[in-house]
Amino acid sequence: MTAPPIRTQQFWKSVRSNAVNSQRVVAIANQKGGVGKTTTAVNLGASLAASGLRTLIIDLDPQGNASTGVGCHPGNRNHSSYDLMSGRFSLSESAAPTGIENLSLVSSTPDLSSADIDFSSRKDRINLLSNALRQGDSYDYVLIDCPPALGLLTVNALVAANSVLVPLQAEFYALEGLSQLLMTVRKVRQNANPTLRVEGVVMTMYDGRNNLSQQVEADARATLGELVYRSVIPRNVRISEAPSHGLPVTIYDPSSTGSRAYQAMTAEFLSRQKEMCA
Repeated sequence: MTAPPIRTQQFWKSVRSNAVNSQRVVAIANQKGGVGKTTTAVNLGASLAASGLRTLIIDLDPQGNASTGVGCHPGNRNHSSYDLMSGRFSLSESAAPTGIENLSLVSSTPDLSSADIDFSSRKDRINLLSNALRQGDSYDYVLIDCPPALGLLTVNALVAANSVLVPLQAEFYALEGLSQLLMTVRKVRQNANPTLRVEGVVMTMYDGRNNLSQQVEADARATLGELVYRSVIPRNVRISEAPSHGLPVTIYDPSSTGSRAYQAMTAEFLSRQKEMCA
């Protein structure tokens, strides 16, 4: 893995200056699949790690794409997020280093597919992940990659999180699906996690040449205002290629348009975190 260019190292040094001092847990969620949720989790995690921040990605999606995206192949997933939630293993035992400095992973296995049934009889079923995160190592940032559904796994992530970051695909019906997620966030805030906040909404798969992308962005900004990030993630072939190499695009091709977009998004993310915690 080659070192990033000097200008990138200087960039990450300036980004780190906006980091907060205590562990922050961020759920990355959208009940609609294919919106760039996992891609955002992986590249935000790698970018935070590149700035020198100890970062943990918890892959809570049974498909396990975030695990693959940081180079953890199915045969190497010994202690999973299912094991963590079940209490079989602690956070320290479940988290494993990746090939990326400062970035650790709690991987996913297909066992998560039955989590709604397996944990349904437990009285603490919505607090399983929150309880697990109270024990073990502390990180600067914990990013939870949620499944594309509003079931027990996503609710666990929202209960455990300080905030939720929502990738929003620049396509038709995007805002309609977002309203369902925001209603779930409101219910979690009312019943289980009163401090949960919406971190923001990130436009993904954006094509500036496409009138539809422009209209969805305009509608999102008109409806949600400052919640929508200024940074926009474009459609980019390098972003699509990177997972097949088990790398975030920020490492696979640091100078690509997609990588620069995620670097800018990370800088904005940390700036917003600092404002939120002020």
